[in-house]
Amino acid sequence: MTGDSRVRRALADAVPGSYWLDQPDAPVRQPALAGATTADLAIVGAGFTGLWTALIAKERDPQRDVVVLEALSAGWAASGRNGGFCAASLTHGLANGVERFPDEIGKLEKLGHANLAEIEAAIKRYGIDCGFERTGELNVATAPWQVDDLRTGYEDARRFGQHVELLDRDAVRAEVASPTYLGGLWDRGGCAMVDPARLAWGLRTACLRLGVRIFEGTPVESISEAGAGLALRTAAGQGSGGTVTAAHVALGSGAFPALLRRIRPFIVPVYDYVLMSEPLTPAQMDAIGWQRRQGIGDTANQFHYYRLTRDNRILWGGYDAVYYNGGRIKPERDQRPETASKLATHFFETFPQLEDLRFTHTWGGVIDTCARFCAFFGTAYQGRLSYALGYTGLGVGATRFGAEVMLDLLSGQQTELTSLAMVKSRPIPFPPEPLRSAVIQLTRWSIARADAHEGRRNLWLRTLDRLGLGFDS
Repeated sequence: MTGDSRVRRALADAVPGSYWLDQPDAPVRQPALAGATTADLAIVGAGFTGLWTALIAKERDPQRDVVVLEALSAGWAASGRNGGFCAASLTHGLANGVERFPDEIGKLEKLGHANLAEIEAAIKRYGIDCGFERTGELNVATAPWQVDDLRTGYEDARRFGQHVELLDRDAVRAEVASPTYLGGLWDRGGCAMVDPARLAWGLRTACLRLGVRIFEGTPVESISEAGAGLALRTAAGQGSGGTVTAAHVALGSGAFPALLRRIRPFIVPVYDYVLMSEPLTPAQMDAIGWQRRQGIGDTANQFHYYRLTRDNRILWGGYDAVYYNGGRIKPERDQRPETASKLATHFFETFPQLEDLRFTHTWGGVIDTCARFCAFFGTAYQGRLSYALGYTGLGVGATRFGAEVMLDLLSGQQTELTSLAMVKSRPIPFPPEPLRSAVIQLTRWSIARADAHEGRRNLWLRTLDRLGLGFDS
């Protein structure tokens, strides 16, 4: 069987939609808001950012009246479409954190590991069945130049006290059998695997039990001042919508156009695409090993990420980070057949022993990307509104930290978190269109060229590095 025919066969029956969201016991949508209501805290968005904010707000003060407004249903966007890597890093990896926050990266690493421990504790406390597995993450080199990068990453990680193990070619292939692996770096404690949709649904249930009011099918159209508070005007399905007047607002809208125009230049919506396989047979599992079920990512600039589900499917995603010129978010862009074929081709190159495997789902979705690759924070309306945006694909864990930051900012008090340079600073804004599209497409081309030339970064990428402006694959 040729490579092309293998790919066509593997994708022939794939459902176009997120495997995570395509589960029969998805929760029934909460009613939309109709009419007017008030709250102490109104939260825009019922993804991870909004749900963690609501949950922690109620844990801090059970009497606080909290309302969550969600355009469709909880977890339907990035929170239900990602790979389920729940990482301790708050800075999109240690190297990025060292580069951008050198004076406080040690503190950020400790806060990140504490944050991951709090996520695990909350999952146990609320009985959230989301397949949480503290497996760690295995970064693999698939080209000789990447082996040196792994060694540098190992030395940096050990310097900050991380529990990591550097693996040579034979050792990494003993963990997971792929002829493409030349080395590996196993971070044993810094990452867990989860079913992201079930995590979102579980947080939603926990919020409801604590008395949070959640209105789904309720997109927020505008924010305005209303006396000492803020008014959120909404639209609700076929109805007339309603208004929430709240003392404070937390904004967690991700990649979608922010209600605050001044922060829009800092965010671009980048599409990421994913495949999910059918469950592997015992013989297929024996053929690849992978007994310790680590999450895996390769270390190219255009990288893949992959992991096992509870029933031993392989989720395979990444590589193509697509920015559509103009930055418009459209439902039809959730599918990109050329990327699905490319991903399937790469899958069979990585695991040729699985040549008969088929994929059951293909999907994509937008990530809120910013120039520094990790979240940024701020306030508006004299401190009555806070926001956390720009997670750049590593938000499953970091969104809980973002929720803590937003609540601290709304408190008006200086705290350990609000004192951080990471919290007080912002990324460099992206240029306006059409220059934005030209810059991003040139960067994507340059990243691909670097991978093809032993990681060597051209003048354009080196210039962006010096400016602190980037685009992550």
